[in-house]
Amino acid sequence: MKKVLILGAGLVVKPIVTHLLNKGIHVTVATRTKSKAEAMISGHPNGTAVAWTVEDEAALDQMVASHDLSVSLLPYLHHLLVAKYCLKHKKNMVTTSYVKPEMQALDAQAKEAGIIILNELGLDPGIDHMSAMRIIDNVRSRNGNIEEFYSICGALPAPEVANNPFKYKFSWSPKGVVMAGNNDGKYLRYGKVIDVPTENLFKNPLQVDFTNVGMLEVYPNRDSISYIDIYGIPETKTMMRGTFRFKGWCESIDAMKQLKLISYDKFDMTGMTYAQFLAHQIGAADATNIKAKVAEYLKLDINAHALTAMEWLGLFEDKPMERGEDSPYEVTSDVMISKMELGHTERDMVAMQHTFLASYPDGSKEVIRSRMLDFGTPATDTSIARTVALPAAIGVEMILNGEIDVKGVFRPVIPQIYNPILDELEKLDIRMEEEYGLPESENIK
Repeated sequence: MKKVLILGAGLVVKPIVTHLLNKGIHVTVATRTKSKAEAMISGHPNGTAVAWTVEDEAALDQMVASHDLSVSLLPYLHHLLVAKYCLKHKKNMVTTSYVKPEMQALDAQAKEAGIIILNELGLDPGIDHMSAMRIIDNVRSRNGNIEEFYSICGALPAPEVANNPFKYKFSWSPKGVVMAGNNDGKYLRYGKVIDVPTENLFKNPLQVDFTNVGMLEVYPNRDSISYIDIYGIPETKTMMRGTFRFKGWCESIDAMKQLKLISYDKFDMTGMTYAQFLAHQIGAADATNIKAKVAEYLKLDINAHALTAMEWLGLFEDKPMERGEDSPYEVTSDVMISKMELGHTERDMVAMQHTFLASYPDGSKEVIRSRMLDFGTPATDTSIARTVALPAAIGVEMILNGEIDVKGVFRPVIPQIYNPILDELEKLDIRMEEEYGLPESENIK
């Protein structure tokens, strides 16, 4: 029986555990809180739960050595540690995280060890890469070029439960969602490189009318430029990766960023109320009429949506924060998490869209659109958990079965990897609906 080591037991881990156990693979789940691993294994005879922390390298060494493959679902900072022992013991490795330069630098060592370190095998990154490359390779097979490419994804509450001013609920790494608000953006559009400093990240979002959902806003997702090489489309004049949100998120987070409410800079908050915290952020002498003062500081009408959102969070309340030295990011993210977690009976959803403008030697052009809309099932798994974990689960299976024989550090952008995984995902009801031959009027404006 093949043995797989899964490191971590976060919000997206359960579907990969269940899938591999059901395939007759022995699964060890190693995590700080053993009870979480035990709940995922749910008494299955082929499952083992282990209490483990990243500080225990000796145990990691032994676990990697005794398994056929390791899946790191830890925070990305720890992937290199896992890779170190996978290289040592010549064991294959899978992650769902972005390939950092330090990981890419292990390519030669992985080839020498005869292993694959397969990264970005989740949703975004993951399904986005695979579904994009299927279309790009199709265009190439017809001697076409990619002139524009937009790739947009969002993990969101289903429309019926998007019922707070932010129109958002956390279905995965809540701290990570808020932290992403501090990113910069960079993309290519109409031949011009657009740099978006973090203070402008949520200003002027694009809009996309998504079938069966409605109008969604789009803000830039980190650095899109590197994907021109990753996807092999040097000719493109537009390369933009973005994140979907319902209307309400961008304007609210933009205002909160102007107030430095997600800053990492620590200061002494001892004895402060939330209203005093806001007064501190705008340099006000006191916290009386704090909402009006914040409105004046932001040059917004006192009834502006962003102020309604902050008021709903309780940020204008004369309520003790019970903090010592801390950062606004920790305060704000904790408040958001306390009020915005997805309920156990509520559905989440994942919306993904690729939009291409392709041109051909005969002078013709077409817009190609590929969309996925997936909903979670409250009684079983969230959509974000399914769409992140199941591509990785299928990739693990393929590696164990010898169906992926390339060696080195990889993303799932080659046909040998992406075609069978996309086909298997369709059997699990995770699919991209592709439309070819659309007029240029269907392109993103």
